[in-house]
Amino acid sequence: MPEVERDESSALTSGLTLMIAAACGMIVANLYYAQPLVGPIGRALALPPSLSGLIVTVTQLGYCLGLLLIVPLADLLENRRLIVTLTVLAAAASLMIGLSYHAAPFMLAISGIGLFSVAVQILVPFAAHLAPPAQRGRAVGNVMSGLMFGIMMARPVASLVAELASWRTIFFLSAAVMAATAAMLYRVLPQRRPQTHHHYGSLLLSMAHLLAHTRVLQRRAFYHACLFGAFSLFWTVSPLLLAQHFGLSQGGIALFALVGVAGAISAPIAGRVADRGWTRIATLVAMAIVALAFAVTWFAPDSIFVFVLGLVGVAIDFGVTANLVLGQRALFILPPENRARLNGLYMAIFFLGGAAGSAIGGWAYARRGWAMASVAGCAAPVIAFLVCLTERRT
Repeated sequence: MPEVERDESSALTSGLTLMIAAACGMIVANLYYAQPLVGPIGRALALPPSLSGLIVTVTQLGYCLGLLLIVPLADLLENRRLIVTLTVLAAAASLMIGLSYHAAPFMLAISGIGLFSVAVQILVPFAAHLAPPAQRGRAVGNVMSGLMFGIMMARPVASLVAELASWRTIFFLSAAVMAATAAMLYRVLPQRRPQTHHHYGSLLLSMAHLLAHTRVLQRRAFYHACLFGAFSLFWTVSPLLLAQHFGLSQGGIALFALVGVAGAISAPIAGRVADRGWTRIATLVAMAIVALAFAVTWFAPDSIFVFVLGLVGVAIDFGVTANLVLGQRALFILPPENRARLNGLYMAIFFLGGAAGSAIGGWAYARRGWAMASVAGCAAPVIAFLVCLTERRT
C-alpha cells in the first residue's frame, strides 16, 4: 500500500522559507565556485587554455546526470532524508576537489559536486508543495531569490578567497558549509513521503513520456537552455577577458562579479508577475534583455568597457533569473505527483544548454576573443525569442 503524502500546504512559514532559500543558495554555489577560477585551476592542472571551459562544463554535465537520475527519487523516497544525504555527499566532493593535484581526480570530484548539488532541485519543489496554490509563484520566487543570490555570490566569493589564499581554500570552506547545511536541513525540514505507485525504473521511463507529451515543459526547457547557455558563456569568458586584456587580479574579478548579484532581485518580481498571468510577455522581455545586453558591448569604447561589461552582467543575470522563475511557475501548476520529475527534466535540459555555452564560450574566446564569444551569447536568446513568438496566447 503506498504511503500517503502529508498535506502541509500551510506549513511554509516565513522562517522556513528563509532557511530553505539560504540552503538553496549555499548548495547551488558549489556549481559556480570554479567559474571565475578556470585560469588558475587550469594552470595548476596543466590544462591548455582552449580546454579551460571544460572545468565548468564537467560540473554542469554532472548536474544534468543528477537531475535525470537522482531528482526523480523525490517522487519516490522521503524527501528530507534524500536532501540531507545529497548535501553530505556534496561536502565530501568539495573536500576531494581541494585535495586534487591532477586533472583526472579533479574532474571526477567536480562532476560529483554537480551530481550531488541537485539537492537544491528537490528543495525548490518541496517549498512549492508546502505553499498554498494561490501563493505558489511567490513562494518559488522567494526561494529562487536565495538560489540566485548563491549563484551570483559564488563567483566573487571564490575570486576573493583565491586572492587572499588559494583556489583550493574555497572548496575546503565549502565542505564545512555543506556539513553545517545538512545538519540545519535535518533539523528544520518536515518529512514528506510522496504518494506514488511507481518504482524507480518506471519513474525513469515515465520521464520520457512526460517530456514527449508535456508541451509547456518542452517550450520552457528550450527557452531557458538558450538563456542559460548565454549566462554560462558570459560568466566563463568574462573573467578570462578581464584578467588577460584589462589586467584585473582575482580580487578585481571578485568586485566585478559582485555587481551581478543585483540581478537576483528579478526572482520575486517574476514570481508575482507569473501569479498575475503575465508569463508570456515577461518571458519575451527577459529574452530581449539578455540579447541586447550582449549587443551593447559591441559599441562600448575601451575606456569604459569594464564598466559597461559590469552593467551587462547585471542585465544578463536579471533576465536569466526572471525566465527561470517564470518557467518553474509554469511547471509547478501541473499535477504535484509529477513535480520533481518535471523540474528535473527542465533543469537537465537547460543545464545542457549551460554546458554547451561554457564550452562554446571558452572555444570562441580562444579563437577570436570577445567579439566571437559575444556573438554566440547574443544568438542564443534571439533564437529563444523567435521561437517564443510562435507560442499561442492562452
